[in-house]
Amino acid sequence: MNEKPQKNARDLTTDPLPRSKSQRFIKNNQYFTICIYAAVMMVICAIIFKCIIDIEKTKAWVGQILTMLSPFIFGALLAYVLNPMVHMFYRTIGRLCDRTRIRLKHKPHTIISILITYVIVISFVVLALVYVLPEIIQNIVDFVNYIPTAYNTLMDLLIQLQERFPSLDLNGIIKPVSDTVPQLINTLQSLAADMLPALYSLSVSIAGWIVNVFITIIVSIYMLYDKRRIMRVCWKMIYAFLPQKYIPLCKEIVAECNRLFSSFVVGKFIDSLIIGILCFVLMTIFRMPYTLFISLIVGVTNMIPYFGPFIGAIPGILIILFISPLRAVGFAILILALQQFDGLILGPKILGDSTGMKPLWIIFAISIGGSIAGVIGMFLGVPLVAFLSYLLDRYLDHRLRKKSITDAMIDGALKNLELDD
Repeated sequence: MNEKPQKNARDLTTDPLPRSKSQRFIKNNQYFTICIYAAVMMVICAIIFKCIIDIEKTKAWVGQILTMLSPFIFGALLAYVLNPMVHMFYRTIGRLCDRTRIRLKHKPHTIISILITYVIVISFVVLALVYVLPEIIQNIVDFVNYIPTAYNTLMDLLIQLQERFPSLDLNGIIKPVSDTVPQLINTLQSLAADMLPALYSLSVSIAGWIVNVFITIIVSIYMLYDKRRIMRVCWKMIYAFLPQKYIPLCKEIVAECNRLFSSFVVGKFIDSLIIGILCFVLMTIFRMPYTLFISLIVGVTNMIPYFGPFIGAIPGILIILFISPLRAVGFAILILALQQFDGLILGPKILGDSTGMKPLWIIFAISIGGSIAGVIGMFLGVPLVAFLSYLLDRYLDHRLRKKSITDAMIDGALKNLELDD
């Protein structure tokens, strides 16, 4: 009877050593998660460090990826721009079906809406190619043919000024101008010698461009047709990976992003189209040359906020200056009047306060966007910076609420620093 307890006591004295050894390998989920996070952060830091060291290779690699994905990116952008029109036709067809008591399912309903939208868009593109493009090409050809006449007129004017005012030393102007035409002829001759390789590369580029346009249209049609399923997948991912308490905030942010981009992109397109048409009508009334070509430049550059009208005015002034300095001054006054009309009347009516940004932030967005992606960056930089500014305001308001800091306290601090006017 006493042997068994003694054995158990002896076991108790010998058990702690093997148990302590086995406890070293007990699984700990907390430490395992920390190790995983540390390993992931080390890999991310190594990738970032490698990208910074080989910045040129990184740029080339990113450029190749963007080039491959460009049809899908532009297809998504095209679908996003055309979605309001598709939705409008969808609702209109639904109302007609309700009035005529015709029951139409969702799929044919959507297909008809997309078909009507693309018929309208393609019709406008075909009309532009048939009627507008030949006129623009003719304006360019006329301007190129007028260059020798303008050159001779300018040389005669400089020689007359030199003869009438001998004290003026115009050799610094006459010599560069007289050397311009021979240099232009040599450039044209070199281009003519390389015409065959240039035509071959141009044909290859056009073929690739046509393929990309076709893929872009197919991608946009698919995204418009299957937009509910795509959005469902996106929201499933959001619900799967985002904590439940952040879902309402995510919905607000997505809605604000959609409002900023849709109102600005669509509104600015309509505004620029109206400005281009007004420019064409006014230039036709005042009998200015190259009306369609210059109006197209003004309409396209007007998509850029603030600086767009002035960027579009510079080529027009230079082109008209070759023909008549007086008409160039008239065109400059015309563009200034159009810019005032757009900024004070037309723009607020169409766009309203779509971005809610101050002029300083708009200038910042245009500068950074233009340096990164050119004209497209100058246009898309404004809604992007507006969205980032909205996120920053939301974050700052959240931090201030956690610290129980009110607007009155901030205003009081500004008054104490004599910064509040």
